[in-house]
Amino acid sequence: MTTYRIYTVPNAISALRLLALPVLMWLILSDRYGWALGVLIAAGISDYLDGIVARATGQVSRLGEILDPLADRLYIAGTLIAMAIAAIIPWWLLAILLARDLVVGLFLVVLKRHGVTGIPVTFLGKTATFLLFWGFPLLLVGATDWSSADVSLILGWGLILWGSFLYWWVGLEYIGTIRTNLRRPR
Repeated sequence: MTTYRIYTVPNAISALRLLALPVLMWLILSDRYGWALGVLIAAGISDYLDGIVARATGQVSRLGEILDPLADRLYIAGTLIAMAIAAIIPWWLLAILLARDLVVGLFLVVLKRHGVTGIPVTFLGKTATFLLFWGFPLLLVGATDWSSADVSLILGWGLILWGSFLYWWVGLEYIGTIRTNLRRPR
């Protein structure tokens, strides 16, 4: 059952994840990839944990339902921007992924104007986010001189390409769901 409580453990986890984003970006931009990798992995784990804790403790909240996907989107955007500036990823990848968020975001704004506050996150959407969240750290390792850099680069690009495809696929599904909701009488 969703509550309107603000002060919950899962919301605190999501808030800490958001507070760590500028630190992550700074670490990437200052070529501290090992530390950035640690922050990124911690963010991925916290993304998993906040949902588990919310359901296990009955602390599912409306704020958490908004904060968690917002944190995911901001982490993807912030990580992409920092990695593009640091030349770890090409700018076209940044454009493809941010364009998806922009398109879906515009549709969500229209949906909100019609009184619908959101659409449920799907398993496929969680899978796309998972692939991106674990592809980014592998690309960071690929940018180092570590012995595992070459293998990490290959695995990272595999996850990023599949994640990007699924990210857009799910985005198009969300747009379809939004259009269906807009056609329903109020």
